[in-house]
Amino acid sequence: MLSRLTISNYALIDELTVGFESGLNIITGETGAGKSIILGALSLILGARADTGSLRHPDRKCIVEGAFKVDGLRLESFFTENDLDYDTVTIVRREILPSGKSRAFINDTPVNLPLLRELSLRLIDIHSQHQNLELSGQKFQLQLVDLVAGSEPQLNGYRALYDETTTLARKLEELREAARTARAELDYHEFQYNQLEEARLKAGEQEELEEERDRLLHAGEIKEGFSQVADLLDGDHFPVLQQVKESVRNLDKIRGFLKEAAELHGRLESTYLELKDIAAEVSHNAENIEFQPARLQAVSDRLDLVYTLQQKHQVATVEELLALQDELGRKIAAVTGHEEEIARLEKAHAAALQSMKAEADKLTKLRKSVFPEIGKKVDEVLVQLGIPHAVFKVEHQSAANYGPTGNDMVQFHFSANKNGTPDEISRIASGGEISRVMLALKTLISGSRMLPTIIFDEIDTGVSGEVALKMGTILKKLSEGMQVINITHLPQIAGKGDHHYKVYKQETATASITSIRKLTAAERIEELAVMVGGDNPSDIARKAALELLEVASPPPKANK
Repeated sequence: MLSRLTISNYALIDELTVGFESGLNIITGETGAGKSIILGALSLILGARADTGSLRHPDRKCIVEGAFKVDGLRLESFFTENDLDYDTVTIVRREILPSGKSRAFINDTPVNLPLLRELSLRLIDIHSQHQNLELSGQKFQLQLVDLVAGSEPQLNGYRALYDETTTLARKLEELREAARTARAELDYHEFQYNQLEEARLKAGEQEELEEERDRLLHAGEIKEGFSQVADLLDGDHFPVLQQVKESVRNLDKIRGFLKEAAELHGRLESTYLELKDIAAEVSHNAENIEFQPARLQAVSDRLDLVYTLQQKHQVATVEELLALQDELGRKIAAVTGHEEEIARLEKAHAAALQSMKAEADKLTKLRKSVFPEIGKKVDEVLVQLGIPHAVFKVEHQSAANYGPTGNDMVQFHFSANKNGTPDEISRIASGGEISRVMLALKTLISGSRMLPTIIFDEIDTGVSGEVALKMGTILKKLSEGMQVINITHLPQIAGKGDHHYKVYKQETATASITSIRKLTAAERIEELAVMVGGDNPSDIARKAALELLEVASPPPKANK
């Protein structure tokens, strides 16, 4: 339950701290005193959107902090799973900075808003006039049915299958589109691939061909060059080899007498052998160099093919052409691969869809099973609230498509008249009737989930007199199992409370400040008298206030 609420620098609130008790807590106050402001501040720790315009002092941060008693709510696993410190008194805090940034904390651990909202919605439910407007909404109605049915485990199981089916359907469509694109380009890719394959390209062949082409183009020059070198080394006119050989013989004659001559003889002899080997190789090359026009043409044609392919595909090397050939081969093979993968995904999608539909059917059956219970219990409460001929029904219709919540569409139908035909609630229910229906539904929900605190913001709109007394009785009964905080303007309901708080506005020399305080027994009588008879209550009004309090808390019966 909410045990303490602290608000700082929010709207008309400077600093405010109020403690709430178990049972039925009543909040009253004049119109404009700031009841809705307190509720707006509280909504911040429920994850509501922050607005710097609500800062009382623009240069200071706004802080809203709620202390909740959470023992017995089985929330330990939530704290463990989210790496939070568990405490039986959990502090939830929201800060709005002057810059507009927002920060959230759970037991002083920074958290994001979704996590803050997830915890807060397990701790407190705020019913406001805005929620009355939601009564006719499909989402709200289905959520209420699920709460009564306790279908969260089944709904989570269905959603997992829905997500799987949706993901498979998306992947399947993406793959089909890729296959359509691949098939459309298949002929072009096959033409390009075949052209490259027919070329039978080899890595490194361009350099080899260019080298051979240069040799064939200049065969005459090469042959002439080799021949001249051979003639100079070992020809008929003053050959170099002959002269070197003669020099070796001369050094041989004197090497026995001079150490330097012996060394030079060895070096020159080695040179002679090397030159002799070069002369033989040059002569061999000169003899083997021939002009081959047919081979030159073949090499040129091959290079022209290589250059044409490179220009066509805008690459510079044979290796790049080979890489392109491999890529085209993969694209061609992928067309066949797509069909195989599509067949596999179609099978997986069909199986997931079947499982999802089966789970949706179970969810539908579970939801339908509580329709009679909802109608019966709401009717019972509405009779107590002065609508003796009330008929409330939940109508079902299958949706055209499956969605995150299944394929169920529910609609609340209502009739307040004897022998009336129930119709869509938003069409025929008055404001007062909608308020009473919402209270009946909230009573139903409170028994269907472990919710420690519920806040009603003037749920008594449109009711008065005896109906207001009965509404107070129902709120009182509801508070036996949970903490109820009720903002009201009706004394019949205020008199039912276990604890009474008054919101008031203080006027200072510079500003108006909203505050709240718990009333003493005497102050409570006076407040109820004001609600009954106006600002200057009479003794009759005070007597009526006392009677309202006695009705709320009748004296115990005497023992016989």
